[in-house]
Amino acid sequence: MSNSPTQPLSPPPVLDDSERLARAAAFADQMVRRRTVRDYAPTPVPREVIEACLRAAASAPSGANQQPWHFVAISDPALKHRIREAAEMEEREFYQRRAPDEWLKALAHLGTDAEKPFLEIAPWLIAVFYERTGPEVEGHKAKRYYPHESTGIACGMLIAALHDAGLATLTHTPSPMAFLNELLGRPRNEVPYLLLVVGHPAPGCRVPAIERKALADVATFLSSL
Repeated sequence: MSNSPTQPLSPPPVLDDSERLARAAAFADQMVRRRTVRDYAPTPVPREVIEACLRAAASAPSGANQQPWHFVAISDPALKHRIREAAEMEEREFYQRRAPDEWLKALAHLGTDAEKPFLEIAPWLIAVFYERTGPEVEGHKAKRYYPHESTGIACGMLIAALHDAGLATLTHTPSPMAFLNELLGRPRNEVPYLLLVVGHPAPGCRVPAIERKALADVATFLSSL
């Protein structure tokens, strides 16, 4: 048995099965209403709201508890403009040269293109980085275990927390994203993972009419009952 120090587990809420089901169903109903938004209002969002959601994200499980993520929350208009310029440069290359026809056809029903005005209009951008290795210390870089998976879990929790706070999000992944290291002053051992757009939907905002797969198509239950 490990000799590592331990502490008592914070007790979970005392619920009976009906209360547990009600909470689970209510959360599922709330998350099912989440939609990716590309049309934002410039309405400000208090920094304290973003901080609380990031605190939730940073509680995510991670390989060897290394917490290999870093979040950069950006509200500065000049910096958002520079990010938009750099992102659109990569996006134009994607749509005009890099993307195969099959990929472009898969995106067509979403109506996306190289123009990304939401990067300036939304009040917040959150750039998420994962650590490829630890920072170099005396010529040694510590290995990171499952950094992609760990950061992905943290991003899922962040999106859920923002949605729970009544905010809309967009996961934006221009490729490559190395410009984020330069613009945001992040070290070379950190790799851009995601650029999350956060804010309030614009009045009259519309989203693509899409369908989600039924639970039976994405989940399997194996039970002896």
